[in-house]
Amino acid sequence: MGLFRPTALRDRVTELTPEFLRGMGVEALLLDVDNTIATYTSHTPAHGAVEWARGMVENGFRVIIVSNNYKKRVGPFAERFGLDFISFALKPLPFGYLRARRRLGVGRGACAIIGDQVFTDVVGANLCGMRSVLLKPLEPEEGFTFRVRRFFERGLREKFVRRKDVIQ
Repeated sequence: MGLFRPTALRDRVTELTPEFLRGMGVEALLLDVDNTIATYTSHTPAHGAVEWARGMVENGFRVIIVSNNYKKRVGPFAERFGLDFISFALKPLPFGYLRARRRLGVGRGACAIIGDQVFTDVVGANLCGMRSVLLKPLEPEEGFTFRVRRFFERGLREKFVRRKDVIQ
C-alpha cells in the first residue's frame, strides 16, 4: 500500500494552510486541475481556489499546475491563476513532476503534489519521492474509466483515514 499512500488527506485545496504545508517540509506545490482546483466539467475555478493559490505564492510557496489534460484546457486555468503549467504530464509517470520541480528550482522532498486521484497524483508523487495531499474530488466523473478508478480508490481512501502515518 506504500505506493498508493498519500502523505496527507484533506477535503478541499482551500483547507491547506501555509503552516500545515511548511510542517510537511514543503516549499513548492504542484497542483492538479480537474476535480482539484475546478470541477471536471467546468471552465471556472472552484470557489476560493484562485485566492488560495495567490495566498500560497504570497506566503513564499512556488506553485505550478501539472495536469494530464491538454494545453487547451490547462492553459486558461494557469492564466487565471497567474501560474506556469505543464499539460499532458503523463501522470503517474515521473516526467511531468520532475519537469515541474526543475522549473521551480526545488528538490523533490520540498514538493507536494495536490490532487484528487490515488492512481495518478499520489502514485506519481511516491514514484518521484515527493509528498502528496489527496483531496476529495469536487464532483463525480461520468466516464467509465473514472468510475472504475473511483471504485478501487474508495477502499484505499477508507484505509488511509484509519492509518496513523497519513496526516489527517
